[in-house]
Amino acid sequence: MALEPELLKSLSSKPVTLVYPFERPEVPKGLRGELKWDPERCVGCGICVRDCPAFALEFVGEKEEAELIWHAERCIFCAQCAESCPRDAIELTQEFELSTTNYSTLTIRFARPKK
Repeated sequence: MALEPELLKSLSSKPVTLVYPFERPEVPKGLRGELKWDPERCVGCGICVRDCPAFALEFVGEKEEAELIWHAERCIFCAQCAESCPRDAIELTQEFELSTTNYSTLTIRFARPKK
């Protein structure tokens, strides 16, 4: 029984897969991951909340005192909130490891710094 040429080729080549999480994959440019909110830029207009198709954002409070709540379990990572924000207070980072066994940790409350 002759060995197939493809088998011989694969025996001498390096594995394609990574040993995750010990080897980190190269994150592609433009990846939409975890949400980041800049409270200094935010004026509390609520456009991001209104434009979110997945209802993943909500404001608690009024205008400049408002705090943002992000429901990561609802988020579809479309970046519509970042596109809609007139002050560029929201961006999606390249952090993609958001999995958890505790459902309550997927609701993230971004608090404004105390003055």
